[in-house]
Amino acid sequence: GRRGERAAEEGPAERGPGAAFHMFVLMEDLLDKLKLLSYEEEALQRHNMRPLSRHYFSLPTNPGEQFFMFCTLAAWLITKAGRPFEQPQEYDDPNAVISNVLSELRSF
Repeated sequence: GRRGERAAEEGPAERGPGAAFHMFVLMEDLLDKLKLLSYEEEALQRHNMRPLSRHYFSLPTNPGEQFFMFCTLAAWLITKAGRPFEQPQEYDDPNAVISNVLSELRSF
């Protein structure tokens, strides 16, 4: 098999010592990009939410809260990209919300 295929099948130990921390680096990069887009002022203050920690999505601490934050940010980003998108509510059906987000992203 090709190297990329093999790396996907290997566990973190086989990919190197830093592989287990890659998700933390990705989350820090995501947070930097959100800050450049002024997510704190435009998305969080509007919904009275706290800013994300550097590793908010890296570990499953509160999946319900994390899912709602993801949906809020996804809706805000879609709207920021110029598409009208209704802000999901906390108790909306998760499957319907994700379906709507994916449908909108496919239309880009």
